[in-house]
Amino acid sequence: MDKALSGIRVLDMTHVQAGPTCSQLMGILGADVIKLEPPTGDVTRKQLRDIPDADSLYFTMLNCNKRSITVNLKNPMGKEVFTDLVKCCDVVMENFGPGVLERLGFGWQQVHKINPKIVMASIKGFGNEGPYAKFKAYENVAQAMGGSMSTTGALDGPPTATGAQIGDSGTGVHLLAGILAALIQRQRTGRGQFVECAMMDCVMNLCRVKFRDHQRIERGPLPEYSIQEFDDFAPRAANDSGGGQLGNAVLCKPGGPNDYIYVVVQEHVWPAIAKRIGGEDLAVDVRFTDINVRRKNQQAMWNLIGEFAGQHTKWELMEILNEIDVPCGPIMSTKDLVNDEHVALRDMVVSLPHPERGEFLNIGCPIKLSDSPAEIVRSPLLGEHTDEILNELLGYEDSHIQHLRESGAFTKSPPKAEEYHPLRA
Repeated sequence: MDKALSGIRVLDMTHVQAGPTCSQLMGILGADVIKLEPPTGDVTRKQLRDIPDADSLYFTMLNCNKRSITVNLKNPMGKEVFTDLVKCCDVVMENFGPGVLERLGFGWQQVHKINPKIVMASIKGFGNEGPYAKFKAYENVAQAMGGSMSTTGALDGPPTATGAQIGDSGTGVHLLAGILAALIQRQRTGRGQFVECAMMDCVMNLCRVKFRDHQRIERGPLPEYSIQEFDDFAPRAANDSGGGQLGNAVLCKPGGPNDYIYVVVQEHVWPAIAKRIGGEDLAVDVRFTDINVRRKNQQAMWNLIGEFAGQHTKWELMEILNEIDVPCGPIMSTKDLVNDEHVALRDMVVSLPHPERGEFLNIGCPIKLSDSPAEIVRSPLLGEHTDEILNELLGYEDSHIQHLRESGAFTKSPPKAEEYHPLRA
């Protein structure tokens, strides 16, 4: 079946989460994604294993719809294979540390010479230039330095990381947008280009509304926040909505860790909410007559809503509030989502077979295209498609592939002889 990205070939050298998020989406959307791994494989194949000697869920859930080839980029014959692959691909992706590819002889300038039409996409923690360029970054480091952690958590508590992987997966989605933009521009110019996304930059982009609030502080209070004493930076918001309407999470029965529902009190729905939870008296209570006074008395308002919520489960309250058009949503745990009828209907949790671990669950494709519905294919074993790619894509004869293999093009280079010296410290 023809897919949105059919005909696009991606040479994916990325590892861990940010890059693989991007390339997996491209594969699901129809691109031929060749995951080029070192002979030892993507490090996440062995991280957080739940089944001995099987690829971890960390790897399998981020590398579907790809083919795997192992290439030793430190080996001269391996470099030749990589060069041939670059010649026949549209996109090459990398998230190595600064300078790694340059030392291997495959920085952007060299790759561009090999294939002037190629789009080279790079993920770094902090970009290729600047005082932070050489620093290492992980998910929560990016959240810390991009403004997310300083604005997340209880109002009087420590900074908190969000469970959503906005530093890694968020950057991967940004990179997808950059790659597609570069491919569209290539249709007009015939030239490839370098695309870069820094994790810190992408987190900042996702925190855009917090920079809105940072500027508003200079001109007066932020009435949508539960607190009204501010420093000169955007505060932690707890579960305040952070928008023009008041919102918060309220506890429902039986009072478990996820027995909450998030409620947004829009201006035009307050009368209906008030009548439902407190009758006509609450509907005309002067403390809550409009958004301005409700903001000043929002703690009292949430207490009243909380008392009502405590009489119902989150699912019961969702039904009650939706009947009067109140925006709301129960706090859904991973267990809730895996077993949810709506999630299943939208194919957002899929079961995939795997030769090493059997069936496993993966998240489906959140991008829905009417003419090319997504199909999720399980992740590849390490080097599973090496011969297939070399034979079908590059036209290598079996004898040449065997020669490359004997030359160490696909395997870890043996230590130099002097490294075995028993007296060497």
